Amino acid sequence: MKIIVDAMGGDHAPQEIVKGALNAAKARPDLEIVLVGREEAVRAAAEQWGGLGERSGVVNAREVIDMHDDPATAFKVKKDSSITVGLNLLKAGEGDAFVSAGSTGALLSAGTLLVKRVRGIRRAAMAPVLPTAGKGLVLVDCGANASCTVEYLVQFAYLGSFYAEKVLGIERPRIGLLNIGSEDSKGDQLRLDTYPVLKEAGERGELNFVGNMEAKEAIKGGCDVLVTDGFSGNVMLKTVEGVGSFMGKELKGMFLRSLKSKVAALLVKDGLAAFKDRLNPDTIGGTPFLGLQKPVIKAHGGSGARAIENAVYQAAAAAEADLASEIQAHIQHMR
Repeated sequence: MKIIVDAMGGDHAPQEIVKGALNAAKARPDLEIVLVGREEAVRAAAEQWGGLGERSGVVNAREVIDMHDDPATAFKVKKDSSITVGLNLLKAGEGDAFVSAGSTGALLSAGTLLVKRVRGIRRAAMAPVLPTAGKGLVLVDCGANASCTVEYLVQFAYLGSFYAEKVLGIERPRIGLLNIGSEDSKGDQLRLDTYPVLKEAGERGELNFVGNMEAKEAIKGGCDVLVTDGFSGNVMLKTVEGVGSFMGKELKGMFLRSLKSKVAALLVKDGLAAFKDRLNPDTIGGTPFLGLQKPVIKAHGGSGARAIENAVYQAAAAAEADLASEIQAHIQHMR
């Protein structure tokens, strides 16, 4: 399994990106790593962590797409950027998946036009896995498509279901439609029109549709895949991130308030660490772009080595699942 990694994307490139990618290669003998970026800088970063090793290599790319570039056209203007070169390698079959912590918009645009969508898929969707009371929640879409049609949302439901089942190992994943209430009469016109289509897919046995789902119920574990437009999904994602950060700070302040609370903190230290880890985006690694012909994983811009390492594992799991074939085999039901 060969994973291509954008060594120049993100706030901590190339040092942390290279470290995380090399850590993944050391931990998984079945993985090969191709680091794409300014060769001198990448090799210098690798030397800090013990060198490239036998299963890692570098492909030179002199340019870097930064946050000031137009995301829709940057990959065309900067044809020697790490994102453009890396995705062209993926397109040419010189790797099984691509990981980048670079510009989300540029990665989505380049992925769509270079790697291309599975035939019949109207829009690629971003689908992070959020921590919940259950096994986790695939939120699809979380920002790639602010405005959606019924067809887009129906396809997102299938994409999320395939990902949850094939990559996360959730049997018959429960699909919910994000809404302001559980009743089928609730929501705006998009939700009202989408509900019966998803219900019919459920009755045909193609999806395990459990109906409309309020955000609070989804976080409690009410479904495994939550379908929505990118605008609402992004608001929910940022809210969950904010609440997680707020709770972490409040808990820390509460336990440090007095000697008694400090003693209590010692007693629940392991549990608190596990809770904090579940809310840490580095644990997941990244967000897949579902609907493309090959796996593309977007890591957070602030990703450190641990996040990149986990994003590489996530990319490998997506490649092994061969989601594109699964999607193509069911595309007739997704229109």
